[in-house]
Amino acid sequence: MNDVEQCIRERRSTPHFKSDPVPEELIERVIEAGLWAPSGMGRQSVRILAITDKEIRDQLAQENARIMGAPAGMDPFYGAPVVLVVLADKKAGTAVYDGSAAIENMLLAATSLGLGSHWIHRAKEEFEEPAWQELLKRAGAQEDCAGIGHVVLGYADGHEKKAPARKEGRVFWVR
Repeated sequence: MNDVEQCIRERRSTPHFKSDPVPEELIERVIEAGLWAPSGMGRQSVRILAITDKEIRDQLAQENARIMGAPAGMDPFYGAPVVLVVLADKKAGTAVYDGSAAIENMLLAATSLGLGSHWIHRAKEEFEEPAWQELLKRAGAQEDCAGIGHVVLGYADGHEKKAPARKEGRVFWVR
């Protein structure tokens, strides 16, 4: 088994993060992996908003929890200090697929770099709100972007879950 296959098998969602900051170089490497993901017709529709500012991160977590209908005080980002919001140009017909491919690349890159990560939903609903669209504009995003998902990053706090056995009967051949 090669390194890529090993990384795919070892990647797990991190349910608890330490508050320790993540070096910017590692964050940039995770982002770069997302930018190299395949995209429909090579359009490269994905945009990534990197949030390391604790106040903004906490506001986004509150918005995510509200959309989710989570109980008061729940952090849907599991304490991760970094939130990478994956968005895509709304005009791209493959926006959701492009963003999903970017997210998977980023999750694998995080694993390869010794970081914990977790794919979080509800970015679509968040970034339909004017306040979050305004944040995108302030950050320099020019297009009208749709939220696809979040990759939360940090150092795992505790043991990762063991991978469950793969279910049988999910591959069908036509020969």
